[in-house]
Amino acid sequence: MGKIFYIIGPSASGKDSLARALLREFGEKLSPLMMHTTRPIRSGEKEGEEYYFISPEEFCALEAAGKVIEARTYQTVHGPWTYATVDDGRIDLASHSYLAVGTLESYRKTAAYFGSERVVPLYIELDKGLRLARALNRERAQAEPKYAEMCRRFLADEQDFSEEKVAACHFPRVYVNNDFTACLEAMKETVEKELV
Repeated sequence: MGKIFYIIGPSASGKDSLARALLREFGEKLSPLMMHTTRPIRSGEKEGEEYYFISPEEFCALEAAGKVIEARTYQTVHGPWTYATVDDGRIDLASHSYLAVGTLESYRKTAAYFGSERVVPLYIELDKGLRLARALNRERAQAEPKYAEMCRRFLADEQDFSEEKVAACHFPRVYVNNDFTACLEAMKETVEKELV
């Protein structure tokens, strides 16, 4: 029986880099659980690798069809961007395990949908100053940096990932990403144990 390993953390905490490393490490044993988003694709991203990039109209059609497990819309400086987990027939927990990346709220809703025994949280913490520096470096690398949006995300994460909200999730383990290699090794240990 498969499981969903769910990487959770604020923006620029290393979620995507850790996810890519875990997917490389576990090969065919773990597939990405790709979210859908209406935000514009960033330079270096590819359709179906980081997200399924859809229009707001396509999202509304998925929602009307009852296929949206969870969704959240952020009022960005560029307009509303929606992120969603969609049950479109690609998720088969009877025979496979998946790796997802998201927020506290998306984790909670996914665990409620599939059952908490099937969803394994991998919550990341990172020094705020280091996280902000990483976000700035990532944004500088974009063809058209969106610094105002980067700042909005950082400030929103202060509320979305407050100590109270994190504590309410009762995570069995927290993975500190001040050192990428050590954090990855700790996550690999959990995944190996849960895949058995």
